Amino acid sequence: MAETMASSVGENNAVLVKTDIAEKTLTGHETAAILLMIFGEDEAADILSRLEPSEVQCLGEAMFEIRNVSEADVNLVFDRFVEQARSRTAIGYRADKQIKSMLDKALGTSRAANMLSRITPQQNQAELQQLKWMSAQEIAEMIVDEHPQMMAVVLSFIDPEIAGDVLQKLDTSLQDEVVFRIATMGAVRANAVNDIEALLSRQVEKPSVTHCASTGGTSEAAAIMNNVDKLSEQRIIKALLKRDKALARTVEEEMFVFSDLITLEDKSLGTLIRSIENATLLLAIKGAEPALAEKMFSCMSKRAAESIQDEIADQGPVSKDDVVAAQKQIVVQARRLAEDGSILLGGRSDDFV
Repeated sequence: MAETMASSVGENNAVLVKTDIAEKTLTGHETAAILLMIFGEDEAADILSRLEPSEVQCLGEAMFEIRNVSEADVNLVFDRFVEQARSRTAIGYRADKQIKSMLDKALGTSRAANMLSRITPQQNQAELQQLKWMSAQEIAEMIVDEHPQMMAVVLSFIDPEIAGDVLQKLDTSLQDEVVFRIATMGAVRANAVNDIEALLSRQVEKPSVTHCASTGGTSEAAAIMNNVDKLSEQRIIKALLKRDKALARTVEEEMFVFSDLITLEDKSLGTLIRSIENATLLLAIKGAEPALAEKMFSCMSKRAAESIQDEIADQGPVSKDDVVAAQKQIVVQARRLAEDGSILLGGRSDDFV
């Protein structure tokens, strides 16, 4: 039952609760909070232990916020829980093998392994799960005296946002070394995982685990770099260029891709669009996701947008390579404009005071 309850916490479907006074809507989190507060402390603790930190926070806030819970509310919550429990099927039984087979066929063995290392439920990683619950400061203090390779391995196991914060707390002389090691990292061996577990065991006593695998790579390094401040980014990239120019350029390119243009403020996106030749813009938009294309059109004058839309409608099939090349030209121009302060990439506020 704990698993059924835990899986329902993230579902934010609203429940319409009818009372004698009025009708009100309970969100998924409020529904779960009411049910959780009915349980005993041990049962509630078992459920909470199965959730992610962000889910525990949302559920905790919901428990503090719910007020005036009537008997009718409780009955409706129980009805919803029973209905969801009955609707569970065996479709997920032994799904791990089925999913692995599908991903192997779709992505190839190497890429599938990388994807699985990120999405597979962490059933055998109780020790490593402690990293999710530690602050960036705690992680930085834990690895401050470790070898840069160990720092890199630890950062590869945590969310890029937290990893970026941890990176900035490390000695500046080590930051580019750590990013370089993440970018060139392959599958993490069991002995490296055991070393992380040993570090964590000195923080919190937990049962040891025996198996785990993760990968670093330029994408992982780029994701972490996207979460450091601008000055740190420039310093680390500059240092990486001295170590390995090709690697540094790859990391830099993966830090900002064409699809990321959707994160730009309208003013910055408009400035970028006006600096691009019409032929390049035409090809890039033709291959863009609808939401991004729509945003780009909204940042143009009505006449310019209609003109490009008409040209796209009249244009026949184009080479995918030409589209990718056009989009890369726009990304290069975006980074160039960002470097001279003309636009702001990704909404970062640290470029202005």
